[in-house]
Amino acid sequence: MTNSAARPAGRREWIAFTVLLLPLLLVSMDVSVLYFAIPAITRELDPSATQQLWIFDSYAFALAGLLITMGSLGDRIGRRKLLLVGATAFGLASVCAAYATSAEMLIAARVLLGIGGATLMPSTLALVRNLFQDAVERGRAIAIWSGAMTGGIALGSVMSGVMLNHFWWGSVFLINVPAMLLLLALVPVLVPEFKDPAPGRFDLLSVPLSTAAVLPLVYGLKEIAAEGPEPLHLVSVAVGLAFGFVFVRRQRTRDDAMVSRALFRGRGFGAGIALNAIAAFAMMGSAYFTTQYLQSVLGMGTLEAALWSLAPSLLIGAAAPVSAALAQKTDRAYVIAGGFVLAAAGFALIGLVGSDSLWLLLTGAGVLACGLVTVMSLVADMALGAAPAEKAGSAASLLETGQEFGGALGMAVLGSLGTAVYRSDLSGAEPAVRETLGGAVATARQLGGPAGEQVLALAREAFVHGMQYAAWGGTALLLAAALLAAALLRRLGAPAAQPAEGPAAQAPALAG
Repeated sequence: MTNSAARPAGRREWIAFTVLLLPLLLVSMDVSVLYFAIPAITRELDPSATQQLWIFDSYAFALAGLLITMGSLGDRIGRRKLLLVGATAFGLASVCAAYATSAEMLIAARVLLGIGGATLMPSTLALVRNLFQDAVERGRAIAIWSGAMTGGIALGSVMSGVMLNHFWWGSVFLINVPAMLLLLALVPVLVPEFKDPAPGRFDLLSVPLSTAAVLPLVYGLKEIAAEGPEPLHLVSVAVGLAFGFVFVRRQRTRDDAMVSRALFRGRGFGAGIALNAIAAFAMMGSAYFTTQYLQSVLGMGTLEAALWSLAPSLLIGAAAPVSAALAQKTDRAYVIAGGFVLAAAGFALIGLVGSDSLWLLLTGAGVLACGLVTVMSLVADMALGAAPAEKAGSAASLLETGQEFGGALGMAVLGSLGTAVYRSDLSGAEPAVRETLGGAVATARQLGGPAGEQVLALAREAFVHGMQYAAWGGTALLLAAALLAAALLRRLGAPAAQPAEGPAAQAPALAG
């Protein structure tokens, strides 16, 4: 079986790609769409403190836990088919969430949204890999894909704030329904089916193993970021690592493994996953501080803070396409390394932020985002280009799972570093003030007058001090990542075009 020459994408492929951006944008928006809705949900549904946390986290946990399974399933049954199933589930779950009458019902709907999101994310990226057989065009498309994903997270919080100014809290979920209906109407017409022509038997035991590895690990890392290294959280991380060891061992010894060993034979695939995780580490680690800075240090309202947080996203739209063009003219290793250096410069600017430095913060966040999107778009293209076309779903799911791990780890490590500095600076303060900046703000409001202002000023200075330490730690990590990228990827070259093989993976003319 031989590969034909790479066929340039036409108008049909680019229109299909535009349609595929819809689920990507909505899934990434759903990560942040509840930021403003939770007070209204609390009034209407009266959730307990634990239920409130699960309303937030159940979506992300279901998404992370099932990415590997859904990527492998899409390779077997067809990525377009899985996308349509996921879009249907996502739309129905959105309606259930919008009209939930209890906290339990909303949590269940959020879980279903996460399951639907787990089918949509790897399917869209895998289909991009299959639609664009030419390496240059694929790099350009993945650059746009990366920018849309990053922008969607920022847009979600703003969109929810705007909707809640005019409608009830359930409206933030109903945003998804028209887009999913449009997707269901257009995808069968515009997007061809792609799947592995010889997928082998589906390894059912690997499904619970992969979930048992991902969920406790992501949960433990997120809780460490929020509450510190409590014994339960450390045990959760240990359990996830133990199941991860068993899962990896099973994948290495079975012919019908869920994660094909053929993926890691491609030069650049493993390095791409690792570098993508480092970029996610820095992105989520920085977001942990910048969102709190805008609201608790500068005293902005939530909608105002969300609107300001969109400012760095304006630069992202240009960063990914420019980096894709540069990667075609010079060694991609140096462009990726340059992206890490640019991101490190952004972190260094954040390290100079004081207690009243809005524009310096936004500049640093913008430079950081440009560098990280440069890295993430190029390493995603590199990893997918190195993977066999028939395994694109599994390759995409591994990239995104690594991104989930990196993000959770970034919040845990940089968040813990900043918290340690904050608590050290306030070692003589009362527990509520020393615990978190939010606790200090609440205490200052209770005290009022000069005493409250003094508490708030000290807490804000301590938070900024902790953010500075975390930013310099992030700067050092990203500079090390730049050296690692240059060393690992040098002379890797541009990915060879690998059109999908088999009758189910031919040109878009077979769609319908």
